[in-house]
Amino acid sequence: MKLTTRSEYALLALIHLARGKGPAYVSAIAIAEAQGLPPKFLEQLLLVLKRGGLVKSQKGQRGGYKLARPAEKISLAEIIRLLDGALAPTDSVSRYFYEPTPVEKEKRLLRVFKEIRDLVSDRLERTSLADVR
Repeated sequence: MKLTTRSEYALLALIHLARGKGPAYVSAIAIAEAQGLPPKFLEQLLLVLKRGGLVKSQKGQRGGYKLARPAEKISLAEIIRLLDGALAPTDSVSRYFYEPTPVEKEKRLLRVFKEIRDLVSDRLERTSLADVR
């Protein structure tokens, strides 16, 4: 697993929202400025996060974005899978994005990759936004 810039920026934006107090919506510009992110790119990511059910949005003067669920209920694994896909080092050991790959014929190698997948995914599943805010 390697995080893309998309995942990194999305994580920063979601952590910013998780630190918010109360039910207020936060504008994309405010998030971008606070986290040093490119505003246009962030707006695209926020749409992906909204479609993925991680944030809610509201239009208007007091509009913006907020978490769709409590930070404790959003795992890092969920965020990364939404933006980058599989957490596994190769698609042939992915639980959610399985695709055959050439390494499947080497069972011992596959076993190592499954162990890596399990370690990474277990840790990311157990870590919520609340844990890192």
